[in-house]
Parts: sequence; structure tokens; C-alpha cells
Amino acid sequence: MTTAPQNTDELYQALQENDRRPYGRARTVTAEELVDAAEQFAEPVPLVHALFELQEAYTYGSEPRKSPVVFARLLNLFDEQPDVFDERRRHTLFWRFKWVASALRVLPEIPLAGLRQWLTEMRDRYEKAGLGLQPYYGQAYQLAAHIGEDTTLAYELWAGRSRTRLSDCEACEICERALYHLAAGDDERALSVWEPVLAGTESCQEEPARSVSYALLPLLRAGRADRARELHLAGYRNCRRNPSMAGEVGRHLEFCALTGNETRGLELLAENRNLFGEVDSPLDLFDFLTGVEVLLQRVELLGHGELPAAGYAGRSWTVAGLRAEVRGRADDLAARFDARNGTTAHTDRRRARLDRAPLVDALELTLRTRGLDEVTRAAPVAAPPARTTASVPDSLPELIVRARELDIQGHPDAKACWGKLRALVAAGDYSHPDDPAVGPLAQLRADLLGDEASRAGDRNEFAEAVALQEEAAGLYDDAGLPGHAAVARACALLAAAEAPAETSAETPGEGDAAAEAKAAALGAAHASMVRLHEETAGLAPHQEARLLRLRATALGMRLQNSGNEEHVAPVLAEADLLHALATRHDLGGQISRALLIRATTHALSGDLPTAVTGIDGLLDRLRTHGPAWYLPHTLALRGRIHLALQDARTARADLAEGLRLAADWPADVAETARLHSDLAEACMHLGSPDEALRHLTRSAELQLRGGSRTDAYCAYSNAAQLCLDLGRVEDCIALLDSLLAEPDVTAGEVDDRLVAQLRLTRARALHAGEDLKVAAAELVALAAESAGWEDDPGSHAMIAAEAAVLLGESGEFGRAREAVDQALAAHARAPRYEQLSNCLRELARLQAEQQGPDGLADALALLAEAGRIADEARAAEYEARGRSLDTALAYEHGRVNAYAGEYEDALAALEKALTLLGEPGTEQDHAGEWAECVRLAGAVEGIYLERPASALPRLAAAVSRLNALGHTEETEPLTALAARLRDEE
Repeated sequence: MTTAPQNTDELYQALQENDRRPYGRARTVTAEELVDAAEQFAEPVPLVHALFELQEAYTYGSEPRKSPVVFARLLNLFDEQPDVFDERRRHTLFWRFKWVASALRVLPEIPLAGLRQWLTEMRDRYEKAGLGLQPYYGQAYQLAAHIGEDTTLAYELWAGRSRTRLSDCEACEICERALYHLAAGDDERALSVWEPVLAGTESCQEEPARSVSYALLPLLRAGRADRARELHLAGYRNCRRNPSMAGEVGRHLEFCALTGNETRGLELLAENRNLFGEVDSPLDLFDFLTGVEVLLQRVELLGHGELPAAGYAGRSWTVAGLRAEVRGRADDLAARFDARNGTTAHTDRRRARLDRAPLVDALELTLRTRGLDEVTRAAPVAAPPARTTASVPDSLPELIVRARELDIQGHPDAKACWGKLRALVAAGDYSHPDDPAVGPLAQLRADLLGDEASRAGDRNEFAEAVALQEEAAGLYDDAGLPGHAAVARACALLAAAEAPAETSAETPGEGDAAAEAKAAALGAAHASMVRLHEETAGLAPHQEARLLRLRATALGMRLQNSGNEEHVAPVLAEADLLHALATRHDLGGQISRALLIRATTHALSGDLPTAVTGIDGLLDRLRTHGPAWYLPHTLALRGRIHLALQDARTARADLAEGLRLAADWPADVAETARLHSDLAEACMHLGSPDEALRHLTRSAELQLRGGSRTDAYCAYSNAAQLCLDLGRVEDCIALLDSLLAEPDVTAGEVDDRLVAQLRLTRARALHAGEDLKVAAAELVALAAESAGWEDDPGSHAMIAAEAAVLLGESGEFGRAREAVDQALAAHARAPRYEQLSNCLRELARLQAEQQGPDGLADALALLAEAGRIADEARAAEYEARGRSLDTALAYEHGRVNAYAGEYEDALAALEKALTLLGEPGTEQDHAGEWAECVRLAGAVEGIYLERPASALPRLAAAVSRLNALGHTEETEPLTALAARLRDEE
């Protein structure tokens, strides 16, 4: 709080503002300051309100020790000045007796006699005030359940009584009833009782989040795994990082541990690390720590006790170390509660949770399915191959020879040989064999540099690849191997040409210029390779073939960048040279490479039928003669060509076969990630979006494992958007939460625009999931960040416009106007006509709808801005994707005026909108929109202006017109309105 309130009006305003803040230390500190401020005034009523706010902040901010102290002050005020408490304040006071009972119960230092004494005080006060005792018996039952004694009698005394105005809400009482049956071992009855809460029919501040956390395991035991998954995703989001719901978080961690989702459990634990230090309630902490231990115990039992884990601040933890720390603290809490209560209930409950075996082997909770071996890696590692790699020779000379043979063939197993050799050479005791078949140490070092350069190129680290190849070439020269050196230098030339050209972000036509520059660089690289080839004598056939392949590759990439028809023939000529050489020397792998280059070139040139014919021949050869590891890539190419030919079914068959064969080879060699990505596209064309989503997420995870993190995040961004489009809101949010928690994202190492896109999609998903406050906060933060994107004001305009609408939905029209002003300023630099028009119209509608006549002036001002945008769009000859901006504006004028009670103006605006729309035709272009406009005009005229005699003919004519055109579905709301008007006549 910046300045203390100077009068009671300012105090009440400050209390209202604080009430809108989320529970936590910030809200609590402000509430404490407001109590201090209230004490400066002579009036007791403001102090009562401030104390109520402070007690609420302590209760829901997980500070139970302080709540009873505040309530004692309120009770003293009530005893001394009962007239200060009107009916509403009196109701609040007696309601909060239950809060104090709950607060005392969670503190093991409060003697059992003290708990019972407070319940007696509550009963006496209720009886003296003439209030029903059902709430008292409810608290008595909760104490019995906490202690673990006499619960059946206490339950019957409570559950058999009628509810009163001071009873807990329906949702909370349902939860207590369900927990009673759950403790008795009756899962089915508990779930039946819980259903209204789990279905969202009953809810409150704590529900359904509390019930969901308890219902997860019973649902699994009842065989309702899908329902448990769904509730876990939604329920966890409503309790995460919340100190007052630490127990619920612990039960979600336990659920992850018992469903084969230990990796997700560790991820959620990291997200809730704040709870180790922010939970002041010993009982909530006990529940949280026990859930944490269930998870850590499971991870350690699976052999991963050395993994890092998020725990108490001030040091780094492993799973095993944190488990030992948590076990000690949770055991101590259980002992303290049991000592206070005189039972073993908490120790027994804790042991029962820790002794539970997993309920399912693996339940796919999120779209990211990862194992514990993928939790942390210092550097990207390729996914392990599905096939067993051929045995690597133990003899050093044999290993070197074998690595070179496999490398010449392009065999995937060469990588394992080079990896073993790299480790051997790096060892301090390495001794190079004196064997002519092996060659000098300089040759081996050059070989290893070449392999390292190849891997750098796969990561698009072209500058590093160039440097490594040049160094390798020098070592080959030292070893007297000019053919090897020539190949290394040709590889360096290609890598240098692949490096992206340095262009200014402000340069107009930057994309075309970059493509031209790259095409020129590739052409120059090819010319240099040709000279290098001609100048190098004594080339072995495999070296000459390698040079020809590099030459063809450079020209193929030039064609891909330029799209120039003149660049087709040179690629085919190089492929012919490679094919002739390979045929002459019986180099089977290079023959296949030449055929693949031909087919790819035809595809790039747009000659798809010839490309398919060539690939069919290549596939026949590969299946007969090999090499087999080319098959997945070739099938993938044929699948992509069939996609281009709009034959998605054949494409899916090719791609599925390619994916099946790819399982025999390492993912990077078989391009498994690309196969999954292409399959996703084919599935979308075939109307199978859920299958597409599975392939998209698999592709993304493979790219993430392989180190292509930017590509992976882009793929995941597409998957998240598809999730949202499919209505799988919780899946979308869970996926994005997981991605945004990745270490390189939190460290700011990922492109800020890509991260912004992930956050934008998350905000939209939160909005779709009805978490308006969090969604609005995220969009406001994004709008503030995007304001600094000098090279992309259009995106800032769009984000600020979306933020404005969400602020409007929240009723914060002042802040919404500020966001609109930001959007308009950015729009002036990079027009976004439709987005800005939509924003202004929707904000005007919201303001009129929420504020009625009081909001009309501001709403009309917003529509005036929308009118100016429409004028600009018309002048720029911009065409909206749907209805015209003018038509949409006229319709919104109608709605806004109707909400504000200006019905004549509303009707005139709607008639203008109908004129602009024009009558519908046989196509389904705007029949629904036209019918809705007629319906609203009819409602304004017939109901609000009380002129049904004019409205009914309008509706009848519209129904007749729509029926004649075959738009029968659109007539239903018009017919219903007409019937209502006739009934009211």
C-alpha cells in the first residue's frame, strides 16, 4: 500500500481493491496495514470490516496461528458493542467460529482440551443467539475425524441434522460426507456423493479443488482412469503454488507417483517449491510432505535417487537427499499430532499412503510422455535407437578400420564406433597402433573432427562445422592424404554456404534478399567444389563419389532456395555423373543417393508425377539391394509428394510404413521426428486431429531430445494450438506449463518471440478454461513486453487488443482503455484493421452490457474508434475475412444501444446492418448472421419497443425467405421469438 487511507471512503476503496488480490503475503501485508489505518478512525464499523478482511487473508493465506487472534478482537467488539454488527456482519462473525475451529485443529501445539473448549464456546454462543447447532456438530465431526475416534457417532449427529444459514456450503459438506465413506473403504459411495462437486454443479472457494485431490485415487481404483486424468489436469491448476492448498498439491504429486508419471511429479514439485517455505499450517504441511515423500520414494525405488529435485531453499537437493529430509520432518509432524490427540491416526494415515503400490503401470496424463532418464541433461542427447547396434570391435586397429568402412557406406553404426574412438583418444594413456592399415594418429584425429563437424552441421551450427572441417583437412594434408583433405574442404564449403546470411531486420524484402544471397553462396560453393575436384589427383572411387554428391547437394539446395527453373538441369546433370560413377564402381549406396537426388529434384521443380515414378523405382531397389537405412527417408519423401498431390490417404500409408521401418534405426538417421510431423499433416487432411496431435507431440519431443530445441518448441506450439482448437483446454495448459518450465526457457535462452507465442496460446487456453483473471494478467504482461518489439508493432497491436478485451470481461474498463490506446498506437505503425475493429466493438458491447446506460457514452466512443478503423480499411482497400467491418459495426451499434435501453437507436442500427448484409442466398455464407440480426431487431421492436404488430411480419418474412433457400435450421430462433410475441399479445 503506497499511502494510508485518509478517510473511511478511501479505506473502503482500499479494502475492495485488496479483496481482488490473490491470497498470499502481498494481500496479507496490505490487510494488516489497513487494520492499522482503520484504528485511526473513531468509527468501529470500518475497523470491523478491516479485521474481517485480515482474518480472511490469514485463513486463505495459510497462516492459521494468526486467524484466532484477529477473531478474538472481533468477538470482543461484538460483546462490547453488539449494535455495531448489523445482520450481515453478525452472520459473518458467527460463520467464522468455524474458521477458528479449523485453525486451532491444524496446530499441534494447541491442546485437545483447548479444541474442545472452543467447540463448547461455539455451541454456547450459537444457543444464546438462537441459532441452529448443525454447524457446531459439523465441527465436532471434523475434530473426531481428525483424531480418528468416535467418528461414526459424530458423523450421525452432524449428517442427520438439517442445514442452517450458517452451515458450510453444499460443496464443502459433500466433501466431508464423501471423505467419511472413503475412510470406511467405500469408494463407490464416496464417488457417488462427490459427483455434484466433481461435475462442477456445486463449488466454492476451496471446491472442487479439494474434492478432486481426494477423488483421484478412488477413481483409479474404480477403473475410471480417464476421469481421473481429466480431473487431475483441471484440479491441479486450481491449487498449484497456493500455500492454503498445499495438502491438495501433495495428493496430486502422489497421484503422479502411482500412475507412472514420476517425471511429471518432479516437474510439479519444482513448480511448487515455494510451498516448502510458505506453508504455516502444520496439518497442510504434513499432507504436502507426505505426498512429496510418496513421489520421491517411488523415484528412488526406480533407481533414480541421484536425480536433482526441488526442495527447501538454500541448497541443492537430490531425490534421495530430499526424501530423507522430508521423511524426518513429516514423521515429526505426525508424532506431534498423535501426541496431542492421544491416537496414532496421523502416523497410520501416513504409513498407508507410503505403502500404496502403483495403481496403474502408466497413465498418460499429459501430451509430454517422458521417462526419468530425460528429467535432466547437461546437453542434448539423441533418443536411443530401437534396434541393437552392431557389436563394436574391442581391438583398437579393428575398431578404427571398422569405423572407416561404415563411414564410407554412410552406415548409422559408424557413430557408435566414432564415439568409442573419441573416448579412447581423449584418454591420457592412449597409444596409437603402429599398423599401416590404421594409418597415422593425424588421420584418426582428422576422422574424429569430421564426425564432430557432421554433428555440428546437423545442429545447424555451421560456423563450427566449417572450422572443424578445415582443421581436419589440415591434418589429412599432414598425413599425406590429399583425397581425404579434398572431401573435408568440400564439406567445409557446403557448410559455409548453408550459414544464414547476415541481413538487417529492418531491410524491406529481407526474405527474398536472404534467399538470393544463399542461392548465390551455394552456386559459388559448387564452383569451388568443381575446381577442388579437378585439382585433386588420385581420388579413390568412394571419394570421387562423395565429392559428386556434395556438388549435387549444393546445386539442389540452390534450387530449393531460388525456385529458378534454370537451376533444375544442373542438379540432374550432377546426379547423372554420380549415378554413372557409382554404377561403374558398384557403389550401391551412392547409386541410391543419385536416384534420390533425381527424384527430389523433380519434386522441387514441380514435376511430381516424374518424382513419384523415380521414387517407386528407388524403393524397389532399396528393398532388393539396400541400403535399408535409406528406406524411411525415401518413404517420407514419397509421402510428402502425395500430400502435395492431395492424396492424403496414400501419403499416410507411406509415412506410416516409413515410421515402422524407422524403428530399426536411430531417430536422427531415420528422420523419425520429420516422419511424425508429416504424419500429423496427413492426419489433419484426413480429419483425424487427435491422431495428428499425437504425432505432433512425438515429433516435438524427439526434436527436443536431439537438440533441435527451436524446432521442437515450434512443433509444440502447433500442438498446443491444435489442442485448443479441439477443445482440449486442460491438455493445452498442462503442455504449455511444462514447456515454459524448461530450464532454457526460464533462463531466457529461447527466442523471446517463440516464448511469447507459447504464453499467448496459454493465455487463450486459460480464457477458454474460464480462468479469466490469470489469462488477463498474462496478456497484460505480454502486452507490456511486446511494446518493446520495435520491429513488430503489429504483433503488439494484436496482443494489446486481446488484453483489452479480457480486461473488459473482468470489468476493468479503465485498464482496458489503456490497453486499447497501446493497440491503436501500434496499429498506426502496422495496421491490424480487423483485430482492432473486433477489439473495439467487443469492448463496447461488454461495457454497455455490464454498465447499462452509465456505460453508453464510453461504449459509443469505442464504436466511433471502430468506425475510424473501418474508414481506414476501406481507404486501404482492405477486405475483411468474414463480414465487412461496416456491417459488423452497425450490428454492434444495435446491441450496444439495446443494452443501454436506447431501443429506437438500436433498431435503426440493426436495420442498417441488415441493409449492408443484404439478403442471404442459397450458399451458407451469411445466412446465420442475417437471421441473428433479424432476430435481434425483432426482439428490440417487439419486446422492448412493444410493437409486436411490426415485429411479427419482419420475422415471418425472414422465416419464409430462409425456408425457401433451404436454411431451415436458422429459422428456429426466429420462430421461437414469433411464438413468444404472439403469446404476449
